[in-house]
This record gives sequence, C-alpha cells and structure tokens, in this order.
Amino acid sequence: MEYIFLLHDDEKRWAKMSEEENEREYGAYMAYSKALREAGVFADGNRLESVTTATRVRVGADGKRSVLDGPYADTKEQLGGYYIVDVPDLDTAISWAARCPCAASGTVEVRPVAEVPAPA
Repeated sequence: MEYIFLLHDDEKRWAKMSEEENEREYGAYMAYSKALREAGVFADGNRLESVTTATRVRVGADGKRSVLDGPYADTKEQLGGYYIVDVPDLDTAISWAARCPCAASGTVEVRPVAEVPAPA
C-alpha cells in the first residue's frame, strides 16, 4: 500500500542555517532517500520550493476564478516536500517516517494514498 509523507518544517530555520549545517541536513535527506530506495519502498519524492512561490486557486459558486499569492495557511511549519512509499502497512510507514530527518525538526504527516480505479 502506498503512503505519502508530507514533510512540514519551519522554512525560517533552513534560511538561518550556515552552509555547513545546510549541507549536513541535505546529506541526511540524501542518505534517507538512499535507504528508502535500497529497501525497495521508495515510490516518489521531492522537495518543494518556498511557500513564497505558492499560488492559491479557487473557483466560487459563481464560476469566477480567484488566484492569490502565498500559502493556504499561515503556520509555524510549512509543507516543504514529500515522499511516497510502498509498504505493507501503517506500522511500517510510521517506522520509515520516524527515520525521516524532518521528524526530528518538524512533523511528518503520514497518510494512505487512496486507490482510484482507472477510468473505463
């Protein structure tokens, strides 16, 4: 079953890091990604650009489109990336999520990916 790990962390923390700290943190993510791949559970993953690049789109009941700059919610932690893993169960997904570097500095939200039937 596939699970998505939504990685929430404080972007300001990253911006304050020295080059050495940034390289160490990046290295931790690369090692984690490698471990997922070697275990055969990695399905997809990537980091996201800063929330300052976010655009929100809504369509009202009147059919008019509204386009706004910025993230959906102003929070301490921002969605900064994701992993999708293919593992047997939630316990295994939680075990992998706990190993993610983000779990030590932010939050990893674990959610099952719904299976959507292919169109007929």
